[in-house]
Amino acid sequence: MRSGEPPSSSVFTSVRERRLWTWTLVVVVAIYSTLGLARTLAGVLREEGMLVASFALGMVLVGATVLVLGLRGRPGGTEIGIVLGIATAYYMVMVRMALPEERTHLIEYGVVAVFIHEALKERSSQGRFVPVPALIAVAVASVVGVIDECIQAVIPNRVFDTEDILFNVLAAVMAVASSAALSWGRGRRPARRR
Repeated sequence: MRSGEPPSSSVFTSVRERRLWTWTLVVVVAIYSTLGLARTLAGVLREEGMLVASFALGMVLVGATVLVLGLRGRPGGTEIGIVLGIATAYYMVMVRMALPEERTHLIEYGVVAVFIHEALKERSSQGRFVPVPALIAVAVASVVGVIDECIQAVIPNRVFDTEDILFNVLAAVMAVASSAALSWGRGRRPARRR
């Protein structure tokens, strides 16, 4: 067995796939475990004047996740253009979201969707049939968001909000589209001569 391969009895096709699903689980558990504390934490950050900076740091981390998973090697002109377009799209969505707390959906469900998408792409690259990994990633991340809202329906001081579900879906679509666009841009790069 090679070092990049999991045991033959594993449900995962590679160590990378297992790692991506593990990180997906870690992020989902983190999202769900903070549901009861989210408003309190947002209030504290707002009082300390750190809410905007915390959100900006979160968006930088989402961007870094997309870039690390979407880019390998030095980016070409097409990839740089795609990154600038993605940054502009995220900026415009953030500006249009009224409450800073609502913007956290872009962080949480963007990361979940990118990890799921990469795990499905890895599974497909290992010879397993995965029809439309991008669509499946958006759908699964959206279901995780619906479960999030259902949990909030039973937590005191939290509410089920269909608008939040839409933000979760939007975050998943934007993140997966960004990752797919970067992969497409990388595929269009001419091979380098040695």
